[in-house]
Amino acid sequence: MTGGAPQEASPGGAPPVQAESPEGFPRQTDGFDRLWTPHRMVYVAGDQKPTDGGAVDCPFCAAPGRTDEEGLIVARGEHVYAVLNLYPYNPGHLLVCPYRHVADYTDLTADETRELAEFTQEAMRAIRRVSSPPGFNLGMNQGAAGGAGIAAHLHQHVVPRFAGDANFLPIVAQTKALPQVHDQVRALVAAEWGAGG
Repeated sequence: MTGGAPQEASPGGAPPVQAESPEGFPRQTDGFDRLWTPHRMVYVAGDQKPTDGGAVDCPFCAAPGRTDEEGLIVARGEHVYAVLNLYPYNPGHLLVCPYRHVADYTDLTADETRELAEFTQEAMRAIRRVSSPPGFNLGMNQGAAGGAGIAAHLHQHVVPRFAGDANFLPIVAQTKALPQVHDQVRALVAAEWGAGG
């Protein structure tokens, strides 16, 4: 590392990160500044993802054993639960997960399939009551090749979408500007869960 920039403490007690000075680097020719987010390398590199495909180190198997606040759980059902995405695209981005450690949609039981669909609908209703998004993205990525970050445990994404939410930050800087922290979002959505009758 070069330059005299101050050291910053890293998340999780890791050794301090030395900020690099732009001095001596080739000038960027595309006209964009760079917003570096090295703390996201834990996610990108897969440090927090299950390694063996089993339930032992699966975050979706571990979450239900925590309190709702600690596990970011919005609602619990008989076969599935709703949890905030730790790396959301937008505030309110949550996942509907079966309790059972199963990877493929075709392996769900009829009861799991039914409740997963019902939870997805209720997630949309609750999020609409909280923040009135004009649209949603719903979907499952099946398998690592299909884009699943945690392929071993099936999860349905429910992503609220807003006009202009895909600004330059995610595209150029690979960064999202999120106006609410997880605790606030979890409490708001949980309070509205089932409130519509």
